[in-house]
Amino acid sequence: MRNTRHITQTLVLVAAAALLSSCAAVKKGNYSTSFDPPAKPVTNPSALKVKLSTGAQRVYVMQGNEVLLATPCSVGTASSPTPHGTFRIYSKTANRRRVSSPGAGYPMTFWMEFKSAYGMHWGWVKPYPCTHGCVRLPIASAKKIFNMVPAGTPLIIAASHPEDATVGKSLPVLDDSTLPDPPDSYMMSPKVFEDAARGKIYHY
Repeated sequence: MRNTRHITQTLVLVAAAALLSSCAAVKKGNYSTSFDPPAKPVTNPSALKVKLSTGAQRVYVMQGNEVLLATPCSVGTASSPTPHGTFRIYSKTANRRRVSSPGAGYPMTFWMEFKSAYGMHWGWVKPYPCTHGCVRLPIASAKKIFNMVPAGTPLIIAASHPEDATVGKSLPVLDDSTLPDPPDSYMMSPKVFEDAARGKIYHY
């Protein structure tokens, strides 16, 4: 009887550990705060360009025809779409805050502007268009792209790109919609930029 009870307890513990492990894996795959894309080094800056697919919600940092980094993103809604066309990233600010209201003061870390009032930057990512036209990136993606891409780099925005059917298909679906918002005291403090410099946001 004692051995049977011991075996049962062991099985329960193993099952619980497996459940917790699977939950942790799901959480890591779902939230942008845990996404950290691999990035190949830039060897020819003159061949750099960035492709943005609004249909697939994907950003690709390209060197010629080679993908150096690929990441999910969030783009503008139908009523406030992310503009299509060929642009250049002409302004970069690592520690930027929103100027206009509502939301004045909210961090828009690793800001990369390509059109007046439009930029790629860190923000909460969802698997559907949800912005006012800017491009939200996971924190680690935003940091890496910001460091890889100099001002003047072309940005090609279209409904789709060939990479959507290759590397884009292997990217995870990120959804921050159930992630609790950090307190305003944190988001309005210098700590948010200190964490961003490490590729992190809050304590997630």
